[in-house]
Amino acid sequence: MTITHIVLFQFEQDAPLEAVLNACKRMLSLKDRCLHSSTGKPYIQSASGEKDNSPEGAQGSITHAFIFEFATDADRDFYVNRGHVHQEFVRSLDGLIERALVVDFTPGVLNTYTPYI
Repeated sequence: MTITHIVLFQFEQDAPLEAVLNACKRMLSLKDRCLHSSTGKPYIQSASGEKDNSPEGAQGSITHAFIFEFATDADRDFYVNRGHVHQEFVRSLDGLIERALVVDFTPGVLNTYTPYI
């Protein structure tokens, strides 16, 4: 079952535009650079995202959004926990990102609400 992985960034206010543009380009390139070690094929099914342009004003200082889709939990888990290309990318953002939020969900799977206490 497909896993949707949403990443929201708040870039540092004084981050150079060229560095932000480069980080966005490299973020989207992860789709083609993250390869299964056994098949040599990409394990990210799709990747999209860019600078926020919502007129609602509810961004809460988030400046950019990215959506990745993975075929399985295992692919997403590998990407997050052991994927060296992803881990190198995350390290490269040091000093550029003030805040990052990540939310994952499985489309079509509604879980019973459990309040956090």
